[in-house]
Amino acid sequence: MGRVAVVVMAFVVVAGALLAPGSAVPSHALVSRESPLYGVAVVGDSYTTGSNEGGNGAQGWTALAWRKLSAQGLEVNPSVAAEGRAGYVVRGYRGSVFGDLTPRAVRADDVLVVFFGSRNDQGVDPLALAGRTQDAFALARRLAPRASLLVIGPPWPTADVPPAVLQVRDVLSITAGIAGATFVDPIAEQWFVGRPDLIGADGVHPTDAGHVYMSEKISALISAELPRRV
Repeated sequence: MGRVAVVVMAFVVVAGALLAPGSAVPSHALVSRESPLYGVAVVGDSYTTGSNEGGNGAQGWTALAWRKLSAQGLEVNPSVAAEGRAGYVVRGYRGSVFGDLTPRAVRADDVLVVFFGSRNDQGVDPLALAGRTQDAFALARRLAPRASLLVIGPPWPTADVPPAVLQVRDVLSITAGIAGATFVDPIAEQWFVGRPDLIGADGVHPTDAGHVYMSEKISALISAELPRRV
């Protein structure tokens, strides 16, 4: 375990568990036949909002993912709150961080909350990042007590990942694990690596094809997290 991981782990232990004392990480909630929709909330940055490079409206990964899940018989009632430039600590173009976006997306009957990103938190103090992620995850738990958490770390389009982005990934991995969330690491899985066609001319944002690619990846992750009906 690296130095940053040790420091962050110590911070989380001192700060206390993400959940209130005496509470437990909720198990998957079962959806009855009388509940035809799965409530899914998504919190993210410009990889979720779309950009000038692609992924806007019906071409965005979220819209595509809901259609893919529907084709599998998994009907989703989604709520998405995302803002360009936003991270857990870094404020987006409209002044929001992920903690601000969480109550805009998460509803009491949601069964899954997805946090995606963010590379925007590069250079943020790891302790500050750990604290803000801790707050966002705990808030999601309070707002949707039955929901599972799926935390997707920041992607990077090349194999040469800056240390500052790796630090963000490492902090998220630790805090997600303590929160009982499923953590997915696009860096380790090399999303986009060797696929320049999936990233726009700005070298940062996915194209429409990139959003199709993300929808395939993330719809499978969401499907694996959804409680199956009985």
